[in-house]
Amino acid sequence: MTWQLRRAHEHDLSAIMHLEVNIFENDAWSAPMMARDLGDPACYYLVAFPPDDPSNVEAYAGLLAPQGATEGDIQTIAVADSARGRGLGRVLMQALISEARKRGARLIFLEVRADNPGAQRLYERLGFIEVGVRRGYYQPDNVDAIVMRLNIPELESMLTSPTATVPV
Repeated sequence: MTWQLRRAHEHDLSAIMHLEVNIFENDAWSAPMMARDLGDPACYYLVAFPPDDPSNVEAYAGLLAPQGATEGDIQTIAVADSARGRGLGRVLMQALISEARKRGARLIFLEVRADNPGAQRLYERLGFIEVGVRRGYYQPDNVDAIVMRLNIPELESMLTSPTATVPV
């Protein structure tokens, strides 16, 4: 499967929120929180969709990395159940890592639910390492967050993917 990626904008909010509340249920972001990030120049959000159906947002991901800052943070990533297991999460993460590098970041952090081993494996395969735990971070479920860090690699070649295109 090939996906098209593009920068997310405020007009994508309803599609993003549809995925957000269905995937994250109890700890979903609110629409005002998501809208704030979509409009923040320090943030970089992407949506993914089939090339022949641009209105069908199957995934999104967001990065907080102010221009010139040495650190960034993966704010969120979500892939619809119907699109999982085909590399879309990896493609989105690679695109965010590339953008963080362009903005000057040398480290990226993220939190992942302790009860989400699939996401943990993805991040480990991308080079993230566990650096801490935030007890009870995900509420109201009281699930711990594993804090992970990536030292951003210099090689641009690791971030290319034949399964996605990102318009400039």
